[in-house]
Formats: sequence, structure tokens, C-alpha cells
Amino acid sequence: MRPVSDTDAFVVEAELVLRDGIDPAAVGAAVTVELCGHWQHAGSCRWPHNSAIETQRDRARFRTLFVADEPEATLVRERIETALRGGLGWRVLLVQSRSVAEAERVLAERLLAEPRLAR
Repeated sequence: MRPVSDTDAFVVEAELVLRDGIDPAAVGAAVTVELCGHWQHAGSCRWPHNSAIETQRDRARFRTLFVADEPEATLVRERIETALRGGLGWRVLLVQSRSVAEAERVLAERLLAEPRLAR
């Protein structure tokens, strides 16, 4: 596996309030639709990513870890934020970027090793 650097793996995280009855997986599906065109697609991603949501508290904590070439990272962040802010089943309280946490490094390395869809 390729080692992770701060120039090829990135994280966008958000705090959300989910509406009653909304499936928490819908948040990650919205991000995948924005990045890949459909939440369930065949083949490689242009920007391999992984989303997770924690709903144990009043505010859901969501994060997407993605890999991209540095010049495209801003575009991917913007697309993720667009998906989050466009969701009808939740309200966005906060969206921010951060570095990949140590506990996420293995996941980032796995995503870096995946084939990417050509532009």
C-alpha cells in the first residue's frame, strides 16, 4: 500500500441534525451521488471515498475520507459540501476540512491503492 500524505488523502466532516425517520445512510449516499453520479455504481470512482456517520447523539457526526490529486481536492470538498447542504433529510450545523487522523490511515491507504476512474 502507498503511504498516506496530506497531499493525497483528505477528510470533510460535518455536524448534522437528522430529521425524524431519515435513514442515516442517506447522507453518505448523497455524497456518493455527487461524486460518482449514483449511490450504487459499478466500477472505480474518480475520487475513491468512504463515508461514515455516528448518530449516537443529538447531533450526527458525519465524515467523508477521500483521495484526490492535490489540484482536485478543493473541487471534491466543494462537491461534498454541496451534497451535504442540499440534503432534504437533515440540517447542516457545521462543515469543515481536516487532516486524516491516525486511526484513519489504514483506510486512506486502502483507498489510495484502489484504481481510479480516468477523467
